[in-house]
Amino acid sequence: MEIKEIKRIIREELPRIMQTDEEIARFILRLTSQYYAGKPETEDRFDRMLKELQRDREEQTRKWDEQNKKWKEEKEEQNRKWDEQNKKWWENQKHIDKQYEEIKSLNRKHDQTIGALGARWGLYIEESFRNALAGILKDSFSVQVTHITEFDDKGEVFGRPDQVEVDLIIKNGLLIISEIKSSMSKSDMYTFERKARFYERSHECKANRLIVISPMVDDKAKNVASQLGIEVYSHAEDVKNI
Repeated sequence: MEIKEIKRIIREELPRIMQTDEEIARFILRLTSQYYAGKPETEDRFDRMLKELQRDREEQTRKWDEQNKKWKEEKEEQNRKWDEQNKKWWENQKHIDKQYEEIKSLNRKHDQTIGALGARWGLYIEESFRNALAGILKDSFSVQVTHITEFDDKGEVFGRPDQVEVDLIIKNGLLIISEIKSSMSKSDMYTFERKARFYERSHECKANRLIVISPMVDDKAKNVASQLGIEVYSHAEDVKNI
């Protein structure tokens, strides 16, 4: 019988023989035991593998918990720093707002002071101009210049009761109602016309001429003056024509 045939018979018959013949089965097991581990050894090895897996899992869990704890601490620290920065920002913003309000307050006081000084200076300039021009007219052109103040109890000029100041120039029996000012605007021109009519009604007279003497007259004011029949003198040489 050839080796090949023997191998075939062993492969086909050996499983049945091991099931029916215990002695042969034990012999085969002893013969092959060197190639595989026994049950106790296998179970022990399996237990070791399970324990190693358990240790690995516990170690990974520990590392994960530590990492989570670290992330949590870092997040809390970051939040704390953010809260501190946010608090500092709001404190700085409040400080800036306070300084801004102080600057605005100082600016308002400055504007009010400058405005008050400007208004006072304007009044002084206007009064000086009126007095100087009145002196020139009196001394150089032989006219009488009178500055009068009367009370408008009906509010005809300003829309409510108030004092009304009018400059009168009298020459050769002629009555000239004038406005001698450092500057004239459109509204100033309308106001002067109402002042003149108020004086005429109060004294039951008629002015021969209405004139404005001012070095600065707005173009719109000149148009109004033309419509209302008011003569405007803006230059020194014009005064000679009065």
